[in-house]
Amino acid sequence: MTDDREPTDNAQRADNARSADNARPARASAPAAQYTGPDPTRIQSMFGSIAGRYDRANTVMSAGVHHLWRRRAVRWAGAKEGDAVLDCATGTGDLAIAFKKAVGSGRVVGTDFTPEMIALARQKSREITFDVADVTALPFGDAVFDIASISFGIRNVGDPFKAIAEMTRVVRPGGRVIVLEFGQPSGHLASALYDSYRRHFLPRLGGAVTGERGAYEYLESSAARFPCGEEFVAMMRGAARFTSIDVRPLTFGIAYLYRGVV
Repeated sequence: MTDDREPTDNAQRADNARSADNARPARASAPAAQYTGPDPTRIQSMFGSIAGRYDRANTVMSAGVHHLWRRRAVRWAGAKEGDAVLDCATGTGDLAIAFKKAVGSGRVVGTDFTPEMIALARQKSREITFDVADVTALPFGDAVFDIASISFGIRNVGDPFKAIAEMTRVVRPGGRVIVLEFGQPSGHLASALYDSYRRHFLPRLGGAVTGERGAYEYLESSAARFPCGEEFVAMMRGAARFTSIDVRPLTFGIAYLYRGVV
């Protein structure tokens, strides 16, 4: 049994109490202080080229597990009725839509700097405001949201430190910055199996579904080199001031959830 089951109340409280200091160290990733992001122009063009087939590719390659990870992110964020939520690098809006279900009458805004993604997101929901915007220069005032989130997007930002700082800026004191991102499994067997899948199978499958194998070769390599676990926590601490940061591995560490309280 994996850790993708919906947690019980007791398990959730235990998870909430786990601090970043107890996180497993990252494997084979770039040190946080040395990490530099990709060229934004290249990323924008790449995601524009796969936008129409992006959702299908995600579902096929993760066997639908990415939906469960996003639901876990919403629960861990503590989203409640009436909260205001900003979802950055929203893509086609899946996480923003999940947040909207949790906050009800609350305001949800989804932003992405790829117009093709935003166009698709707008087709999915009219209850959410979807706008083209760069996470490193958010067009919002200070302290206007209860939660700011980003899922599988922070590693694709040219300056992830600035992105974290901007997300923190727009969140009210006591609010949460939520990051969901790929990691590297720490167990020897899980790591070996996942590395083999990521390097050899994922680019071929992504290419077959979207016709853009090069995009998935980039996504594979970016996931492998991006800091995770305590190294990403260090990046968060270096980017903004948080009162606390918690981290939680998902599915043996294939993905990680981070929660910074402002």
